[in-house]
Amino acid sequence: MYVMKTNSILCLVGLFLIISTNAQSQNKNTPPPQIEIANGAIQGMNDSGVYIYKGIPFAQPPVDNLRWKPPQPAKNWKGVRKADHFGNGCMQRPIFGDMKFRFPKKSEDCLYLNVWTPVKPAKSHKEHLPVLVYFYGGGYMAGDGSEYRYDGESMARNKKIVTVTANYRLNVFGFMAYPGLTKESPHHASGNYGLLDQVQVLRWVKKNIAAFGGDPNKVTIGGESAGSMSVSGLMASPLTRGLFRGAVGESGGLFGPLTPMPLSKAEEQGEHFAKMVGAQSLAQLRAMPASELLKATAERGSPYFSDDVDGYFLPRTPAQIYEAGDQAHVPLLLGWNSEEMNYHALLRGKQPTPENFISVIKKDYGKNADEMLKLFPHSNKQEVIKSGTNLASDRFTLFGTWKWAELQSKTGEKPVYRYYYSRPRPQMRNNTGNNNSRPTGAVHSAEIEYVMGNLPTNRVYDWQPADYKVSHIFQDYVSNFVKNGNPNGLGLPMWKPLNKGNEHNVMHIDVNTFLQPAQHRNQLLYLDKLYSQSNK
Repeated sequence: MYVMKTNSILCLVGLFLIISTNAQSQNKNTPPPQIEIANGAIQGMNDSGVYIYKGIPFAQPPVDNLRWKPPQPAKNWKGVRKADHFGNGCMQRPIFGDMKFRFPKKSEDCLYLNVWTPVKPAKSHKEHLPVLVYFYGGGYMAGDGSEYRYDGESMARNKKIVTVTANYRLNVFGFMAYPGLTKESPHHASGNYGLLDQVQVLRWVKKNIAAFGGDPNKVTIGGESAGSMSVSGLMASPLTRGLFRGAVGESGGLFGPLTPMPLSKAEEQGEHFAKMVGAQSLAQLRAMPASELLKATAERGSPYFSDDVDGYFLPRTPAQIYEAGDQAHVPLLLGWNSEEMNYHALLRGKQPTPENFISVIKKDYGKNADEMLKLFPHSNKQEVIKSGTNLASDRFTLFGTWKWAELQSKTGEKPVYRYYYSRPRPQMRNNTGNNNSRPTGAVHSAEIEYVMGNLPTNRVYDWQPADYKVSHIFQDYVSNFVKNGNPNGLGLPMWKPLNKGNEHNVMHIDVNTFLQPAQHRNQLLYLDKLYSQSNK
């Protein structure tokens, strides 16, 4: 009996080895996926049924005379281009510690995108899958389409969505306006080059995504922080009509404190920067090494380069465009986190006492301080912490996101779905620090891994079963929205849009997810009044 059992086990082991060897041989002999796009043939990677194409150029390198010009379409190539590694990252300083990149190097030559698809190359043109184009955050100063948290594999594998991440120019290279640039432009515009890169990405997607199994008429754009601000701008811009059918915004919109500056002010910033680096003309600026320009952005007195009302990408302020109903009329899913910014930012490091709160509010709001103090309770430490966190969040990205939702729900003619995300990240792995320093809410950018289904790729945090539950809910909402323009689906709490008789509702996303009346509305309405006065 023992001999028979042993022989049986040996036979099973041998059979397993044969099957395994054959499978490895087949995988080794199976050629990487290859498809033809407008510029030529590309060869990607097969990751167990998800086909990945990295580092595809969507525009010419913006170098030399193309520095500070709108992106030019990529040139054709001969032969088969390898698309098995990420392209260069755009020029940036190491500003944010939570950004983990996979690009080979930083360079001005950085206009590349990446595609994840569940469709075999031979079947690509027969499929018509929905598409998500996701733009990274980083304050227009940092970020890259190769970041782990934006990886599109989970969306492609689990949700059957063709997912695209793409680079766009940053900082002085992506957002500097300058009189010489305005003068040479046929549109009399300068700045916003990073946003024009995003427009070029969408044009590329419209032209090429069918080769990956995507439907060019089922494209949804999304982004977080600066990526979300970009999405609000892409909806406002006349350059993007017909390039997408839905939008997702996470913590950011070009309204209130984030309203783009006038072109004239942006040009003044550019002139100031030119003097800082000793350049007396546009030609001299273009001749300077990229590394020197980037280094100068870290110097004291260097301006913060951001979007402007250039008359081309943005013919008017986004608020004016949305108020007139001239933005893209597409379904919108957007929201913010419970702790976008901490009370420490408001109190400038002072202790959370009623006295310190009153002092800061009086200094910051002058004649409006009394009304602000009525709206933000501050009678004890706990109230100061809560009100301070709420107001700091409002002044950072929350108000801009809220205003975007309000305007789109009134003039956009399509459903608007608004969320409030409150799941705090868990402890860091091997954390020996003080647990009391952990945030009590969801900090800015904390939702990205949950939305994209990428908790396993972030090994910094000790994810718990509850975190995977939240990710499942959030990713389902977003993927349903990408597919149908509606986040609702089986097993999910019903999400009613703002502009269907539910003006004050918001979906509270956490371990327990539910629709509830919006909190904090009176404070936001008053801030809206103040920002409207200051922007006139």
